[in-house]
Amino acid sequence: MTTLLPPATLSRPSLLSISPAVAPRRKNSAATPARGVRWQGVVGIDSSRCRRRRQGRCRAAVVEGETGTQEDGVLFPKEVAADGAAKYDWQEEWYPLYLTKEVPDDAALPLTVYDRQLVLYRDADGVLRCHEDRCPHRLAKLSEGQLVDGKLECLYHGWQFDGQGKCVKIPQLPDGAKIPRNACARNYEVRDSQGVVWVWMSPSSPPDAKKLPFFEPYSRPGFTDLSTVHELPYDHSILLENLMDPAHVPISHDRTDWTAKREDAQPLAFDVAERTARGFAGHWWRAGSPHLRNALRFEAPCVLTNTLEYTDKDGKEQCFSAHFLCRPAGQGKSMLVVRFGSTATSPLLKVVPKWYLHQNAGKVFEQDMGFLSSQNEVLMREKVPTKELYLNLRSSDTWVAEYRRWMDRAGHGMPYYFGHSTLKTPALPAVVEQAPAGAVAGISASFPAKGGLGTPHAPNPTNRYFRHVVHCKGCRGTVNKYTALKNAFVVLAAVAAAAAVLAATRQWKAVLLASAAVLAAASYACGSVVSLITTNFIRTHRRL
Repeated sequence: MTTLLPPATLSRPSLLSISPAVAPRRKNSAATPARGVRWQGVVGIDSSRCRRRRQGRCRAAVVEGETGTQEDGVLFPKEVAADGAAKYDWQEEWYPLYLTKEVPDDAALPLTVYDRQLVLYRDADGVLRCHEDRCPHRLAKLSEGQLVDGKLECLYHGWQFDGQGKCVKIPQLPDGAKIPRNACARNYEVRDSQGVVWVWMSPSSPPDAKKLPFFEPYSRPGFTDLSTVHELPYDHSILLENLMDPAHVPISHDRTDWTAKREDAQPLAFDVAERTARGFAGHWWRAGSPHLRNALRFEAPCVLTNTLEYTDKDGKEQCFSAHFLCRPAGQGKSMLVVRFGSTATSPLLKVVPKWYLHQNAGKVFEQDMGFLSSQNEVLMREKVPTKELYLNLRSSDTWVAEYRRWMDRAGHGMPYYFGHSTLKTPALPAVVEQAPAGAVAGISASFPAKGGLGTPHAPNPTNRYFRHVVHCKGCRGTVNKYTALKNAFVVLAAVAAAAAVLAATRQWKAVLLASAAVLAAASYACGSVVSLITTNFIRTHRRL
């Protein structure tokens, strides 16, 4: 969700007013591959066949493409010269796992990259460790286990593993027996960089430090950020599309955070300055304010950044930036680490609690969730490239078209993808785990980060508690604190009301009843805070 701050609000960081921020533009790192390469395992779609499929559904769209309207500069042409496929392997990449500060100190954390299930934890020395989330004994999830003296213990039979994945204890072994050499969990290399935990997914190639993202704004003096983690119920490619689409913000997020307004919807201009095998970069700006240009960069596998450089009223150069780290978490699922930051500090941010800003970020994603989930469903059902389904406008959808065409170039090296002209569907259907380890899993403290008891906290990707609160120590602490205060105020209000009944004088009755009313109001206020943090936003016209 990206937009441009109006000049009057540039001094105040906003959850909606940033476009994905970027480090200085890099030179083209790969030569353009040969054209006309045929990709093994990638489906090329015959345009005439797809055109026949669409006839009868939307004749106007077909006629528009046939009569040359696209060449008039409104729509992107469906047929473009193919750049060819460059060598790409999704495993030889760094993927963002989690915010470092949110990794539990006393519990294992289950995470996924595509269909690879991982477990992340801290050992006895606080060092981050990552293994395949599978015990070599009987395939139980290691993330359901516990940490014992810094070792990860499988909760099924008590096998314990050290930081390298080597099994160091099997309670059922006879005295003197040796632990089998192959009793180990596959180990993955992780790095903590600029407050984010990254994992290298290749089982054969050593980690490539040059591919580890570095965000230049974080090295600037005075740069501060607001970072959150969100789990979302749609594919990471749809999430990336949404985040690189500034045109939707005035409509979908109207009046959210006081910066997005429907009347600000207008044509956008784009300048694509760089295309490589690993992504693309350029600038975008509003037609009404061409002097304010956002620099955008997408870099494989799933990093989108956007920076707005501006001069404040004192003549000082400022940087307002957003970083969207979109991890593929399986079919129809993604996890987003979003980081909004600025070199300019706002007095308002010192007063507004962080939990309020976090819930506002949750509201932004909920405003888009319905149609993004349905978009995911349509792509999976239709099984055709996006050029047969999208009508991309030059004045709003340039980055979306660029991203899907990048998928054409690199998708052959991914487990599955939907490109502009080609696609590759998942080889296996998604596995849905309703109860990972029986009924106990619903109240387990290890799923997905620090869970809770009761229906509101059950694993559900459409529930705000599951999507964000379980991944945020600050919001969990706030919910626990205000829940305890709410219960305490209820008890005190009841005691005050009972005392008022027993009071001997009218004055004491009035004082005690007033106290009971104040305490009841305080309890209600605490409950409202908890509800604000944990309850989904529903648009007014969709409410019952």
